[in-house]
Amino acid sequence: MNIDELMMSDSGSDEDIAALTAEDRGSTESVRKGCDPLVSTQRSKLQQRRAKLNQQINRELRLRSGAENLYRASSNQKVKETVALELSFVNSNLQLLKEELEELNSSMNIYQTESETVNVPMIPLGLKETKETDMTVPLQDFISEHYSEDASLYLTEIQVFMELRQAMRTPSRNEAGQELLMEYYNQLYFLDQRFFSPHRSLGIHFHWYDSLTGVPSVQRALAFEKGSVLFNIGALYTQIGARQDRSTLTGVQNAIDAFQRAAGAFLYLQENFSHAPSLDMSGPALSMLVRLMVAQVQECVCEKVILMQDNNLNVLLQAAQEAARVSDVYSLVLQAMSVPLLKDYVPFSWISMVQVKTHHFRALAHYYTAVALCDCSGMPDEDDDEGGEIKALIQIHTRRPDKLNLQDTEDKRRLGKAHLRKAIIRHEEALRLHGVCKMLRKMDILQEVLSHAHTRSLEKYSDIDQEDDFCEVAEAPEIQSHTQQKPDIKTPDFSAVRVTDIFHRLGPLSLFSARNRWVRRHACLVRGEAGLGLTLRGDSPVLVAGVLPGGCAAEAGLREGDYIVAVNGADCRWAEHAEVVHALKSCTERGLELDVITLQSHEVEKRNVLSPTGERECQSGSERKAGREYERGSSSIWNWSWRSGGSKRLANTFSLSFGNLREGEPLF
Repeated sequence: MNIDELMMSDSGSDEDIAALTAEDRGSTESVRKGCDPLVSTQRSKLQQRRAKLNQQINRELRLRSGAENLYRASSNQKVKETVALELSFVNSNLQLLKEELEELNSSMNIYQTESETVNVPMIPLGLKETKETDMTVPLQDFISEHYSEDASLYLTEIQVFMELRQAMRTPSRNEAGQELLMEYYNQLYFLDQRFFSPHRSLGIHFHWYDSLTGVPSVQRALAFEKGSVLFNIGALYTQIGARQDRSTLTGVQNAIDAFQRAAGAFLYLQENFSHAPSLDMSGPALSMLVRLMVAQVQECVCEKVILMQDNNLNVLLQAAQEAARVSDVYSLVLQAMSVPLLKDYVPFSWISMVQVKTHHFRALAHYYTAVALCDCSGMPDEDDDEGGEIKALIQIHTRRPDKLNLQDTEDKRRLGKAHLRKAIIRHEEALRLHGVCKMLRKMDILQEVLSHAHTRSLEKYSDIDQEDDFCEVAEAPEIQSHTQQKPDIKTPDFSAVRVTDIFHRLGPLSLFSARNRWVRRHACLVRGEAGLGLTLRGDSPVLVAGVLPGGCAAEAGLREGDYIVAVNGADCRWAEHAEVVHALKSCTERGLELDVITLQSHEVEKRNVLSPTGERECQSGSERKAGREYERGSSSIWNWSWRSGGSKRLANTFSLSFGNLREGEPLF
C-alpha cells in the first residue's frame, strides 16, 4: 500500500502512516514529523472535532464575557433584559458544547486495541490542544536588540523551531511521537535561556485548551508551554497503554510500562508546577490522574497473573488477591475524583468506569477464591502439604471464616458458595452501573466482559449448589488484597532524546543568553617587539585573562575579562583555544581586527550555566564543539517553581510559577 492509498483509508492508524512516511523520508527527519492532521483516521477525526469544539467554546466565552460587561455597564432596564436573554442563550450553547466535548473525551473505544481478544477497556486521556503561534517577529526583534545581530540571518532557525512546534501538536501514538514531544520540550530549555529575559516580555502568547472541558488559557509564561507539553507526554502514554493487546504477556508488560510512564509524567508535573491556569494541570487533578494510572498498572498486573492461570491453588489465590488489590486502588481513584474541585469536572463516564471496575474486580477476587476452594481442594502442590494449603486459604481472608473447618471438603464447598454469592452480587452491581451511563452502554466490549464474568459465576454457583443443602448459609470474609508487583512510577527520561540547540549560532549559552548583558567593541591589535601583551584562557569563546600594562593589547583597548568573538571578521565564538592562538600568532604588521565583548555584570561572568543534563558546560575544545548538542536531563526545570521538600539538586534553580505574571488569568 502506498502513502496515498493509506491516507485515503479511514481505518488506517496514524502510527502506520507515521512509520511509513518516516521510512520514506529517512530516520533523521522522522522524529520531527507529526501526524498529518488531514489524514482521515479515527483518532485524527476525534482530535479535529475536539479542536473545533475548543474554538466554539472560546467564541461563546468571549460572547458571554462581552454580554456580562454590557449588563454591568448599562443602566437601561430594557437593554439589561435583552442582554440577560442573550446570556441565557450563550450559557445554553456553552452547556451543550461542553457536554459534546465530554462525550468526545469519553470516547475510549478509539484508543483501545484492535485485537479481537476481549479485555476491560482502559481510560486514556486526550491531548491538550494548542493554537498555532507565530514567533517570527518577537524572536527577530529580540535577536536584533539583545544580540545586535542581523535577524534576517536567523530566519531558518526560527522556521525550524516553528515547524517543530507545529509537528508537536499532532504526535503519532508510538515511541516516535513521544520522542517528538520530548525533543520539543528539550528545545524549550534553550529557547528560555536564549530569549526569555527577566527584564522584558517577549510578547509571545501561548494558547492551550483544557483537555477535558476545552476552556482556553492564554499566558506569556514559557512555564505554561512546558507544563502543557509535559501533560501531553503523559496523555500520549495513556493512549499507548490503552492500545496494547493485553491478551499476551508482551502486550500486558508494554501496557504496564506505558501507564507507569504516564503516572511519572503527571507526578513530575504535579511536583514541579504551581498555580496552573487550567484545571487539568491543577494539583488535585494531577493527583487523581496519577492514582488512575497506578490503578491501571495494577489492573494489568492482575491480568498478567490471570493469563498464567492453570487452576493451581497458589496461582488462583494470587489472582484473587491481585483482583482485590485492583478493586482497592480503584476505590482510591474514586475518592480522588470526588473531591469538591473535581466532582463536577471529571467526565461522568470516567467515574462510572471506575465504579464498574471497583465492583468487577472485587467480584473476580471472590470468584477465584471460590474456584480455589472448590476445585483445588485436596490437590496441593508437590512441594506443599495439606497444612500449607489450609494456611494459604485462611490467610487470603481478612479474618478467619467463622464456624468452618477448612480441612473439611464440605465446609470448603460452603465457603466457596458464599464467595460466589458475593461475586454474583458484585457482578450485578457492576452491570447496573454500566447501564446507568450512556457512554458505557455504547462500549460493547465492556458489556461483553461484564456479562461473561457474571454468567461464569452463575454457572459455577449452579455447579456446586446442592438441592438437599439445608446447612446454615456461610458468610464469606473479604479478600486480603496483595500484589506481587508494585507499580514503579517512572519519571520522564529527557536525556534519552538528544537535541541540538537550534539557535547555537548565537554563541555559547554560558555567555550569549537572555539573562546576560554585554558591550561589543572593535579593536585593532598590532604586534610589538614584546609580543601582543595579553594572556588568553579557556575557549568557546576565549577569555582575555590578563593584559600587560603599556603593551600592544592595552593600547588597542583590550581589557582583562574581555571575550574574543571574532578575528579579522571570522566568527570565533565557538572556536577552541588553539585556533584563536594560531589566528593571533599570524598577526602581521598591518595588525588584526578583533571583535570583543565585555560582560556588564561580574556575577554573570562567574556564573556557570548548566546544560539540560545538569552538567557544567564543556570546557575542552573537542567537548565545546560537541557542546552544541546537549542531553536533556530530568532535573532541569529552570522556569518551574519547585515545591518545598523537592530535590536538593534543584535548590538554586529559577522559581517562576504560572501565576507569576501580570496576565495571571486567562485572556479571552
